[in-house]
Amino acid sequence: MRLYDKSKITLREKNFGLSEKNHQDSKSGKSLPIQEESENKTVQEEIGPENESNESLISELEQKLEKEEQKLGVCQEKLKHALADFQNLERKTKLDIENGVNLKIDKFMLGFLSIYDDFILAKKVLNDEKIDVSGLESIVKNMNSLLSEYGVTKINALGEIFNPNFHEAVSVVEDSSLDEDTITKEIRKGYISQNRVIRPTIVEISKKLKLDNSNGEQNG
Repeated sequence: MRLYDKSKITLREKNFGLSEKNHQDSKSGKSLPIQEESENKTVQEEIGPENESNESLISELEQKLEKEEQKLGVCQEKLKHALADFQNLERKTKLDIENGVNLKIDKFMLGFLSIYDDFILAKKVLNDEKIDVSGLESIVKNMNSLLSEYGVTKINALGEIFNPNFHEAVSVVEDSSLDEDTITKEIRKGYISQNRVIRPTIVEISKKLKLDNSNGEQNG
Protein backbone atom coordinates (compact mmCIF):
# COMPACT_ATOMS: atom_id res chain seq x y z
CA MET A 1 0.00 0.00 0.00
CA ARG A 2 1.22 3.60 -1.04
CA LEU A 3 1.14 6.41 1.44
CA TYR A 4 0.10 10.03 0.31
CA ASP A 5 1.45 13.21 1.67
CA LYS A 6 -1.45 15.13 3.26
CA SER A 7 0.15 18.55 2.62
CA LYS A 8 0.28 17.88 -1.11
CA ILE A 9 -3.34 16.80 -1.20
CA THR A 10 -4.36 19.97 0.60
CA LEU A 11 -2.46 22.19 -1.91
CA ARG A 12 -4.12 20.47 -4.84
CA GLU A 13 -7.57 21.00 -3.32
CA LYS A 14 -6.87 24.70 -2.88
CA ASN A 15 -5.69 25.10 -6.47
CA PHE A 16 -8.72 23.20 -7.73
CA GLY A 17 -11.04 25.36 -5.65
CA LEU A 18 -9.56 28.59 -7.07
CA SER A 19 -9.90 27.35 -10.64
CA GLU A 20 -13.46 26.36 -10.06
CA LYS A 21 -14.26 29.78 -8.56
CA ASN A 22 -12.80 31.59 -11.60
CA HIS A 23 -14.83 29.33 -13.85
CA GLN A 24 -18.03 30.15 -11.92
CA ASP A 25 -17.32 33.89 -12.04
CA SER A 26 -16.88 33.69 -15.76
CA LYS A 27 -20.18 31.85 -16.16
CA SER A 28 -22.11 34.28 -13.95
CA GLY A 29 -21.11 37.28 -16.16
CA LYS A 30 -18.47 38.72 -13.88
CA SER A 31 -15.41 39.93 -15.80
CA LEU A 32 -12.04 40.65 -14.50
CA PRO A 33 -10.90 44.29 -14.27
CA ILE A 34 -8.52 43.83 -17.17
CA GLN A 35 -11.28 42.46 -19.39
CA GLU A 36 -13.64 45.38 -18.50
CA GLU A 37 -11.02 47.97 -19.34
CA SER A 38 -10.33 46.29 -22.66
CA GLU A 39 -14.03 46.18 -23.54
CA ASN A 40 -14.55 49.90 -22.62
CA LYS A 41 -11.59 50.87 -24.71
CA THR A 42 -13.01 48.96 -27.68
CA VAL A 43 -16.45 50.68 -27.32
CA GLN A 44 -14.84 54.12 -27.11
CA GLU A 45 -12.81 53.41 -30.21
CA GLU A 46 -16.01 52.46 -32.04
CA ILE A 47 -18.01 55.53 -30.79
CA GLY A 48 -15.23 58.08 -31.45
CA PRO A 49 -15.30 57.98 -35.30
CA GLU A 50 -19.10 57.88 -35.27
CA ASN A 51 -19.29 61.13 -33.22
CA GLU A 52 -16.84 62.84 -35.52
CA SER A 53 -18.91 61.75 -38.53
CA ASN A 54 -22.13 63.11 -36.95
CA GLU A 55 -20.51 66.46 -36.11
CA SER A 56 -19.21 66.78 -39.66
CA LEU A 57 -22.68 66.01 -41.06
CA ILE A 58 -24.34 68.58 -38.77
CA SER A 59 -21.81 71.24 -39.76
CA GLU A 60 -22.40 70.51 -43.44
CA LEU A 61 -26.18 70.73 -42.98
CA GLU A 62 -25.86 74.04 -41.12
CA GLN A 63 -23.80 75.49 -43.95
CA LYS A 64 -26.36 74.35 -46.52
CA LEU A 65 -29.20 75.82 -44.42
CA GLU A 66 -27.38 79.15 -44.22
CA LYS A 67 -26.93 79.23 -48.00
CA GLU A 68 -30.60 78.40 -48.57
CA GLU A 69 -31.63 81.17 -46.17
CA GLN A 70 -29.48 83.62 -48.11
CA LYS A 71 -31.09 82.48 -51.37
CA LEU A 72 -34.52 82.87 -49.78
CA GLY A 73 -33.66 86.44 -48.70
CA VAL A 74 -32.57 87.33 -52.24
CA CYS A 75 -35.77 85.84 -53.69
CA GLN A 76 -37.90 87.79 -51.20
CA GLU A 77 -36.20 91.06 -52.17
CA LYS A 78 -36.71 90.32 -55.87
CA LEU A 79 -40.35 89.51 -55.19
CA LYS A 80 -40.82 92.82 -53.33
CA HIS A 81 -39.28 94.79 -56.21
CA ALA A 82 -41.36 92.88 -58.77
CA LEU A 83 -44.54 93.53 -56.78
CA ALA A 84 -43.70 97.24 -56.45
CA ASP A 85 -43.03 97.47 -60.21
CA PHE A 86 -46.32 95.73 -60.94
CA GLN A 87 -48.26 98.07 -58.64
CA ASN A 88 -46.61 101.12 -60.26
CA LEU A 89 -47.43 99.77 -63.71
CA GLU A 90 -51.00 99.06 -62.64
CA ARG A 91 -51.43 102.61 -61.32
CA LYS A 92 -49.85 104.11 -64.44
CA THR A 93 -52.00 102.00 -66.75
CA LYS A 94 -55.13 102.93 -64.83
CA LEU A 95 -54.15 106.61 -64.91
CA ASP A 96 -53.42 106.48 -68.65
CA ILE A 97 -56.81 104.88 -69.31
CA GLU A 98 -58.57 107.49 -67.18
CA ASN A 99 -56.71 110.33 -68.91
CA GLY A 100 -57.55 108.91 -72.32
CA VAL A 101 -61.23 108.61 -71.44
CA ASN A 102 -61.25 112.09 -69.91
CA LEU A 103 -59.67 113.59 -73.01
CA LYS A 104 -62.40 112.07 -75.16
CA ILE A 105 -65.11 113.35 -72.81
CA ASP A 106 -63.52 116.81 -72.64
CA LYS A 107 -63.31 116.99 -76.42
CA PHE A 108 -66.96 116.05 -76.71
CA MET A 109 -67.94 118.54 -74.00
CA LEU A 110 -66.06 121.40 -75.69
CA GLY A 111 -68.05 120.83 -78.87
CA PHE A 112 -71.26 120.55 -76.88
CA LEU A 113 -70.52 123.77 -74.95
CA SER A 114 -70.07 125.68 -78.18
CA ILE A 115 -73.59 124.66 -79.23
CA TYR A 116 -74.84 125.41 -75.72
CA ASP A 117 -73.40 128.94 -75.93
CA ASP A 118 -75.25 129.49 -79.22
CA PHE A 119 -78.55 128.50 -77.65
CA ILE A 120 -77.95 130.76 -74.65
CA LEU A 121 -77.13 133.69 -76.97
CA ALA A 122 -80.17 133.00 -79.14
CA LYS A 123 -82.39 132.92 -76.09
CA LYS A 124 -81.03 136.30 -74.93
CA VAL A 125 -81.56 137.91 -78.35
CA LEU A 126 -85.11 136.58 -78.66
CA ASN A 127 -85.90 137.78 -75.16
CA ASP A 128 -84.66 141.23 -76.05
CA GLU A 129 -86.92 141.17 -79.12
CA LYS A 130 -89.87 140.12 -76.94
CA ILE A 131 -90.21 136.83 -78.80
CA ASP A 132 -91.51 133.69 -77.11
CA VAL A 133 -88.57 131.50 -76.09
CA SER A 134 -90.45 128.70 -74.32
CA GLY A 135 -89.20 126.17 -76.88
CA LEU A 136 -85.59 127.26 -76.42
CA GLU A 137 -85.96 127.20 -72.65
CA SER A 138 -86.99 123.55 -72.80
CA ILE A 139 -83.91 122.71 -74.94
CA VAL A 140 -81.57 124.65 -72.65
CA LYS A 141 -83.05 122.88 -69.63
CA ASN A 142 -82.31 119.48 -71.19
CA MET A 143 -78.76 120.65 -71.96
CA ASN A 144 -78.27 121.70 -68.35
CA SER A 145 -79.42 118.25 -67.21
CA LEU A 146 -76.88 116.62 -69.52
CA LEU A 147 -74.07 118.82 -68.17
CA SER A 148 -75.08 117.99 -64.62
CA GLU A 149 -75.16 114.26 -65.42
CA TYR A 150 -71.54 114.39 -66.58
CA GLY A 151 -70.46 116.49 -63.58
CA VAL A 152 -69.82 119.61 -65.65
CA THR A 153 -70.21 122.81 -63.60
CA LYS A 154 -69.79 126.50 -64.34
CA ILE A 155 -66.85 128.56 -63.11
CA ASN A 156 -68.25 131.57 -61.27
CA ALA A 157 -65.64 134.28 -61.82
CA LEU A 158 -67.34 137.66 -61.45
CA GLY A 159 -65.89 139.60 -58.50
CA GLU A 160 -63.16 137.02 -57.89
CA ILE A 161 -59.43 137.66 -58.11
CA PHE A 162 -57.94 136.53 -61.40
CA ASN A 163 -56.55 132.98 -61.30
CA PRO A 164 -54.71 131.77 -64.43
CA ASN A 165 -55.74 128.18 -63.63
CA PHE A 166 -59.41 129.06 -64.12
CA HIS A 167 -59.50 132.34 -66.00
CA GLU A 168 -58.23 133.84 -69.23
CA ALA A 169 -57.97 137.67 -69.26
CA VAL A 170 -58.52 139.41 -72.59
CA SER A 171 -59.11 143.01 -71.47
CA VAL A 172 -58.20 145.36 -68.63
CA VAL A 173 -60.10 148.24 -67.05
CA GLU A 174 -58.56 150.79 -64.70
CA ASP A 175 -60.42 151.09 -61.40
CA SER A 176 -58.81 152.34 -58.18
CA SER A 177 -61.79 151.28 -56.10
CA LEU A 178 -61.11 147.59 -56.78
CA ASP A 179 -58.28 145.31 -55.77
CA GLU A 180 -55.70 144.57 -58.41
CA ASP A 181 -56.76 141.83 -60.86
CA THR A 182 -60.39 141.77 -59.77
CA ILE A 183 -62.62 140.21 -62.43
CA THR A 184 -65.09 142.86 -63.53
CA LYS A 185 -66.78 141.05 -66.42
CA GLU A 186 -67.34 137.49 -67.73
CA ILE A 187 -67.07 137.46 -71.50
CA ARG A 188 -67.51 133.68 -71.88
CA LYS A 189 -68.38 131.14 -69.21
CA GLY A 190 -65.81 128.56 -68.19
CA TYR A 191 -66.55 124.99 -67.05
CA ILE A 192 -65.05 122.32 -64.81
CA SER A 193 -65.52 118.56 -65.27
CA GLN A 194 -64.46 116.12 -62.52
CA ASN A 195 -62.16 118.75 -60.97
CA ARG A 196 -60.59 119.45 -64.37
CA VAL A 197 -60.89 122.76 -66.17
CA ILE A 198 -62.17 121.88 -69.62
CA ARG A 199 -62.65 125.51 -70.61
CA PRO A 200 -61.40 128.60 -68.72
CA THR A 201 -63.60 131.62 -68.22
CA ILE A 202 -62.72 134.52 -70.51
CA VAL A 203 -62.75 137.66 -68.37
CA GLU A 204 -62.03 141.33 -68.02
CA ILE A 205 -59.89 142.38 -65.00
CA SER A 206 -59.21 145.62 -63.15
CA LYS A 207 -55.95 147.49 -62.63
CA LYS A 208 -55.12 150.35 -60.31
CA LEU A 209 -54.87 153.83 -61.88
CA LYS A 210 -51.29 154.80 -62.65
CA LEU A 211 -50.29 158.37 -61.78
CA ASP A 212 -48.55 160.34 -64.54
CA ASN A 213 -45.13 161.07 -63.06
CA SER A 214 -44.38 163.81 -65.63
CA ASN A 215 -47.56 165.67 -64.71
CA GLY A 216 -46.76 165.27 -61.05
CA GLU A 217 -43.34 166.80 -61.47
CA GLN A 218 -44.75 169.76 -63.47
CA ASN A 219 -47.40 170.42 -60.84
CA GLY A 220 -44.71 170.38 -58.20
